Amino acid sequence: MNILIINGPNLNLLGEREPGTYGSDSYASVCEEIKAAAADLGFESCECFQSNSEGGIIDKLHAARSEFSGIVLNAGAYTHYSYAVRDAIAAIKIPVVEVHMSNIHSREEFRHKSVIAPVCIGQIAGFGKYSYILGLQAIKNKLSEGPAI
Repeated sequence: MNILIINGPNLNLLGEREPGTYGSDSYASVCEEIKAAAADLGFESCECFQSNSEGGIIDKLHAARSEFSGIVLNAGAYTHYSYAVRDAIAAIKIPVVEVHMSNIHSREEFRHKSVIAPVCIGQIAGFGKYSYILGLQAIKNKLSEGPAI
């Protein structure tokens, strides 16, 4: 079981950008914690990827379909308006969990709507860097379910 973490725009600035909202940990340290948690959960490998480009995220989603068992995706602002990212998720046949470090539902009105949620297996928001760990657990549970009867 290989897991991919995809981070969208501005997440490379973790630790610098709005620490009151996103925490003071750097992007690199958050990725290291995610990788350690993935190993503890029994994933064979965990890759963290970040792009400020919508096209970069879409290309990574397309490539993931033959390399990974599941994806934890923090699409950042693309969550709220990128039908292209939504369509890329729908096109691949692996489980994707939408995650957000902040509680998007307690923030500005435009952040309340996710266009990608309907094609993800679930949404986790508001637990800081631990949203990713919960996302890993959700993917593991989904992969352990086996075929529906």
